Amino acid sequence: MSGLRARSACVAMMLAAFAPLLAGCEESSSAVSAAQPADPDVSIVVVKQQARAVVRELPGRIAPTRVSDVRPRVSGIVVERLFRQGSEVKAGDALYRIDPRPFEVEVMANEAAVAKAEAGLMQAKQQAHRIATLTSQRAAPEAENEKAVAAERQAHAEVEGRKADLARAKLNLDYATVRAPIDGVVGAALVSEGALAVQNETNLATIQQLDPIYADFTQSVNELNQLRRAFESGDLDRIEADAVKVRLVLDDNTLYSLDGKLLFSEAKVDAHTGQVTLRGEFRNPKRELLPGMYVRVRLDQGLDSDAIAVPQQAIQRNGGGGSEVFVVKDDNRIAVQPVRTGSVQDGIWFVTDGLKAGDKVVVEGFQKFAAGDKVKPQSWSEADATADNRHAQKLTR
Repeated sequence: MSGLRARSACVAMMLAAFAPLLAGCEESSSAVSAAQPADPDVSIVVVKQQARAVVRELPGRIAPTRVSDVRPRVSGIVVERLFRQGSEVKAGDALYRIDPRPFEVEVMANEAAVAKAEAGLMQAKQQAHRIATLTSQRAAPEAENEKAVAAERQAHAEVEGRKADLARAKLNLDYATVRAPIDGVVGAALVSEGALAVQNETNLATIQQLDPIYADFTQSVNELNQLRRAFESGDLDRIEADAVKVRLVLDDNTLYSLDGKLLFSEAKVDAHTGQVTLRGEFRNPKRELLPGMYVRVRLDQGLDSDAIAVPQQAIQRNGGGGSEVFVVKDDNRIAVQPVRTGSVQDGIWFVTDGLKAGDKVVVEGFQKFAAGDKVKPQSWSEADATADNRHAQKLTR
């Protein structure tokens, strides 16, 4: 019995001695399991081919639709300014009044001349009638009749000449009121009352038509040739002329609210710059666009029916300056994929080589992995992309 107790005591002592070691093994197993983190979450987009417009962003300036320098058609002293500077005017609105009294006197003189010529015509008609009667009775020679007819015609021509002088005098009197030749915004008054306005020389004011308004912009002939070759090869489809969108980006990076239309493309190349001039027309009801403003013009120049595009932040730069993306393979491991990029528009990069439909491209979470790591991919919506782009634009302003 005593031997049994001794053996039990020995076993208890051995268990007590090994207890710390067993506890250490359990802790080590727990530490090992805790040291193995879960696969990191990354946001991806699944590449798909879809039709996208090829947009070019080109530099340009705003120009008025029409510009008119207001000049007097008669010379005289300015006696009154009839417009408010910077206001809207309509064609025919009175802007200045030149002293009309000299022209009124000229009208009166010409009216008197017309009356005198008409009296002479009446006398010539009566004389021609008398001579014609005498000639028919063989009481006067035919030569006298011919002279009387000629005198009547001269008197008639004199009346017409005097009426023309009267019409010119009335026209000059009307020109004494200087009127707006076009609709638009009139600028500063360039002369004041008392100044001498010289016919067809003195610039009284300038009117600019601002609604609609033009945006003149340029594109290199090299880009146009590349575009033409893309059309010929079938890489791009042409956009119908009435469907071409022209949009403006203002100097604060905001997009102008109204789309415009492309009017024309210049048929010649500037020999100094190698640029071709294009023109777009825009509605400008709030006068937000003013002549001389610098803008960037976004122009739809073609349609890529099977374009591949990824969000801008998906494109990374390697040590050699090339472009690459991180793709998630079927086993959820990361691989580096070199790509060739085209243009960027609205935060989206066009990829011309290196990706195909169905590829899973990483968009967010780059700091969580290295090439070859296993990750847990999750979808990245375009709505989130738009919000992120807008937030980034606000931070950069």
